Amino acid sequence: MLNEKNFKMEAARCLLCHEPACNVCENGFLPSEFIRKIRFENSFGAAALLKSIQIEDFSTCEAACIHPDRPIRISELVNYIEYHYEKPEAFETVDLSIDFLHVKCENPFFLSSSIVASNYEMCAKALDMGWGGIVFKTIGILKPDEVSPRFNTLDKEGTPFLGFRNLEQISEHTLEENLNWLSGLKKAYPKKVIVASIMGQTDEEWTYLAKAVTEIGLDIIECNFSCPHMSGNNLGSDVGQNPELVEHLVECVRKGTNLPILAKMTPNISHMELPAIAAIQGGADGIAAINTIKSLTGIDLELRTATPTIAGKSAVSGYSGKAVKPIALRFIHDLAKYPQLQGAALSGMGGIETWRDALEFIALGCGNIQVTTAVMQYGYRMIDDLIEGTKIFMKSHGYQTISEMVGMALDGIVSPDNLDRTSIEYPMFDRTLCVGCGRCYLSCYDAGHQAIKWQSKEKKVVLDPQKCVGCHLCICVCPNGAISAAPRRKKA
Repeated sequence: MLNEKNFKMEAARCLLCHEPACNVCENGFLPSEFIRKIRFENSFGAAALLKSIQIEDFSTCEAACIHPDRPIRISELVNYIEYHYEKPEAFETVDLSIDFLHVKCENPFFLSSSIVASNYEMCAKALDMGWGGIVFKTIGILKPDEVSPRFNTLDKEGTPFLGFRNLEQISEHTLEENLNWLSGLKKAYPKKVIVASIMGQTDEEWTYLAKAVTEIGLDIIECNFSCPHMSGNNLGSDVGQNPELVEHLVECVRKGTNLPILAKMTPNISHMELPAIAAIQGGADGIAAINTIKSLTGIDLELRTATPTIAGKSAVSGYSGKAVKPIALRFIHDLAKYPQLQGAALSGMGGIETWRDALEFIALGCGNIQVTTAVMQYGYRMIDDLIEGTKIFMKSHGYQTISEMVGMALDGIVSPDNLDRTSIEYPMFDRTLCVGCGRCYLSCYDAGHQAIKWQSKEKKVVLDPQKCVGCHLCICVCPNGAISAAPRRKKA
C-alpha cells in the first residue's frame, strides 16, 4: 500500500509520454492525465478526474505502460486518491485574472524569455493552450553565434533534472524576423500579454529597440540586465551588477517608450535591492527576478574541462531549474520587503514547476509568474495544472482573486532574532511505516545530537528526548515518511 511519500515517488516515475500508451482504459479514463496531475501536486484535480468515471480494473492500462523498469502502479495511485482526496468544490469559474503593471492578464502564468518563447509557432501554441502571456526571447541588433552542445543537467539519486545549465544567448534570429513574429502574435492574440525582452549594445540601441517594440503595439518591455554568459562586455549580468549602469540604461529605454518597463535582475550579486532601486529611479515600473545563476554543474575528469564540453572547452554559464527555487524566493522576499522598493511590481521566476511553486512566489509579493526550465522538461501542457491547481486552492481557501494572495506570506518571515526559541517540536515515529533502514540513526549520530538509539535486534529506533533538540534532520532524511513533527511544546 502506498503512503504519501511513495505515492508521490510512484507518480514521479511516470515518463509523461507525448502519446501515452496507457490511455487504453475503458470509459475514456486517461491514466496519463491522472498521473500528471499527481506529479504536478494537483491531487485534488486528480480526484475530480477520477470521480467523473466509473472503472475498477486498471490492468489493461498498466500492461500497456512502456516504462523500461516496471509499469506505473496506476491502480494503487487510484486507490490512494480515492482514500485521501475528496472531489473539490466546483472551481471552474474561479477568476485568475490580474492587473499587472496596469495590463490585464487572464492569468498570471507567462513563458519567460528563453528558448521556450522564441518564434511565432511556439508562442502561438503556448497561448492556445492557456498561458496568460509570453516574454519573447531577448531580441537585439546583435545576432549571436551559438555553441553546440549548450545544455547540461545535474542529477541526484534518480532525479535526472534537479538542476539545468545552459549556454543559450539572446535570439539568434534577425531583429526584423523577431519584430514580425511579435507583431503577428499581438494581432492574433489581442487579449494575451506579449512582452518584449530587449538587450542593446549601446545607449542608442536600447532606445531604438524600445521604440521598435512600442510601435508594433506590445504590452510590456523587459530589459535583460542579467544573462550570465553573453559573449561580450557590458551585456547581461555585467550590467545587472552595476547599479549606475542599470539606471542609465533604463533611462535610455524610457526615452523610447511609454510602455511599462520591467528590469530583469541577476542573482549573481549579494544585494539585488541596489540595482533594483537604480532601475526604478531610472524609470522602470517593476522588477523581474531571478535570471540564471552563474555555475559549473560538473567537471569531465577525462577531458579536464566542464560539461557540456564544446570542442574540448567549456565556460561558466547559467543554472536554473527546481534547485534554484530557494535562492529565487530569497531574492523576491528581499525585494518585496525593501522600503525603497515598495510599490514596485514583481515578476517572479526560478524553479517553478507546480501551481504550489507559483503561489509561493505570489505569496512573497509577485503579481506575475514566469516559467522556462520546467517547460523544457515537461512541455507547455503543464499550464493545465498550474491553472487548475491554483483554482482549486483559491476555491478551498476562500480567495476571490489572485491579488488577495500577493504578499500574504511576507509578515510571517522575520529576522532570526524574532523567532521563538522557547519551544520545541520533537519528532514522532510511525512504527507502521518504519522499514528499519536506520537512516535517521545514521544522520542523527554522525551529523546531529546522538538523540536516536538503534536497537539492532529489532531493527528499530528509540528517541532520547534528553538529547533531542528538535532539529528535524531525521524527518528530512527518512525515505518512507515514517517520521513527523509532534505538537510544539515548551522546552524543559
